[in-house]
Amino acid sequence: MDLLVLTKTGGVFGPVAEILGWIMEALFQFTSLFGVVNIGLSIILFTVVMKLLMFPMTLNQQKSSKLMAVMQPELQAIQKKYKDKKDNDSMMKMNVETRAVYDKYGTSMTGGCLPLLIQLPILLALYQVIYRIPAYVSSVRHYFDLIIEKLPSGFASNEVFTGLAESYRLTNVDYTDMDKVVDLLYKLTPVQWTELTEAFPDIATVVTGTGDNVIQSINRMQQFLGMNISYTPFNVIMGFVKDKNAFSIGVVIIAFLIPILSGLTQWYSTKLVTANQPAQPSGDGNQGMGAEMMKSMNVTMPLMSVFFCFSFPLGIGVYWVISSLLQVIQQIGVNKYLSKVDIDDLIAKNVEKANKKRAKKGLPPTKINGTASQTLKRLQEAEAKEEEEKNAKIEKAQRTIKESTEYYNKDAKPGSLAAKAAMVQKYNEKHEKRSK
Repeated sequence: MDLLVLTKTGGVFGPVAEILGWIMEALFQFTSLFGVVNIGLSIILFTVVMKLLMFPMTLNQQKSSKLMAVMQPELQAIQKKYKDKKDNDSMMKMNVETRAVYDKYGTSMTGGCLPLLIQLPILLALYQVIYRIPAYVSSVRHYFDLIIEKLPSGFASNEVFTGLAESYRLTNVDYTDMDKVVDLLYKLTPVQWTELTEAFPDIATVVTGTGDNVIQSINRMQQFLGMNISYTPFNVIMGFVKDKNAFSIGVVIIAFLIPILSGLTQWYSTKLVTANQPAQPSGDGNQGMGAEMMKSMNVTMPLMSVFFCFSFPLGIGVYWVISSLLQVIQQIGVNKYLSKVDIDDLIAKNVEKANKKRAKKGLPPTKINGTASQTLKRLQEAEAKEEEEKNAKIEKAQRTIKESTEYYNKDAKPGSLAAKAAMVQKYNEKHEKRSK
C-alpha cells in the first residue's frame, strides 16, 4: 500500500493534527539533545504522552459505563412500559421519564458519548501525524530539504529518479512541488539512496549542521528494529521472498510479529475494558443481539488491525502495539480503582455536580431517592411479581384445557368414534343447560 505521506490533512482534523505535530516535534528535538535522532523512538514517546493526556477522558468514560450498567434496569423498565405505545403523547412521556432517570443519577443522555466524541478527532489526527512524519515534524523535513537543494534542475526527468518513483507507484506526480519530492525520498531504502547518489553525485556530499552526512543520518533516523520506519511489513516479507539478501530473517520475523502483536494486545486490552463493566440484567431479544454484536466486534476489530497493519507503514504498527500495551497496563490500574469505587458515592458526586449546573439555570436540585442497590432491588421485585402473574395465567389456561379434555373423554376411549360422538353430545348438553 503506497500512498503519499507528506500532504497534510485538512478539514476539522487539520488544526488538531498541527497541535499533535508540535508535540511530536518537541519530542524529536528532546531526544536529539541526548544524541538520539530516531523517528521510532519519537513515536513511542509520542504514544506515551498521548495516553497520559487522554487518560482523564478514558477514566470518565469508564465511570459512565459503570454507571450506565446500574441505570440500565430502570431504562429497560421504561422501554418495556411504552413498548407497544407509538403515539406522540406516549413517546413524549417516555422521553420525560428517561430524562428523569438520567437526572436522578446526575448524568445525561450524551454523558457517556462525550469523551468518545472528544477522543475521536484526536485519534484520527494522531494517525495522520504518524503516517506523515515529515509533514508535521519540521526537524525531520529539514534533512530532506538539504538533499533537495543539491538536486539539479530537471532532476524529475532523470531515468533513475523516474524509476524510483515507479517502484513506489508515485508516477504522474508534479515534482515541481517539493512536498511530493519528500514523499518519495522518505520511502527510499539504503540501496535506493545509493542509486540516487550515483545519478546525482552532489547529494552524496551534503552534510548536516554538525558535519554528519545527511543521507547516512536519514537512514539512521528511519531505522527501527532493523527496518525503515516507512516500510510496511508486507514490503519486507515480499522483499525477502524475492531476494533472500534484501532483509535478514530476524527482520522478517519482526515484520511478521508487529501486526500479530498489534491484534493480540488490542484484543486483550478490550477484554480488560469489558471485564470492568458489570453484567447487564436480562432484557429483551434486541439487547441479547446487541451483546452478541459487541462480542463479535471485540474479536473482529483486532483481526482487522492485523490485516491493516501488514499494509501500513511500520510507524503505525509500532504505535498500535505500544498504545495497546500501555492500554493494558492502564486498564489493569483502572479496573482495580473502579472495583473499589462505591457506586452510591459516584452517583452522589454526579448529582452534586449536576445540581450546581441546574442552580445556574435556576432549576430545582435533583434528589437522590435511595441507593442504587435499593432501586435495583425494587425493580427486580417488580419484575419477579410480573413474571409470577404471567406464569399463573398460563397455568390457569392449561388447567382449563386439561379439565375440558378430561370431561369430553371420560366415558370413551380417547380418539375413538364413540369419544367424538360423546364430545358432540356433551357439548350440546352443556349449551342446552345454559339456554334453560
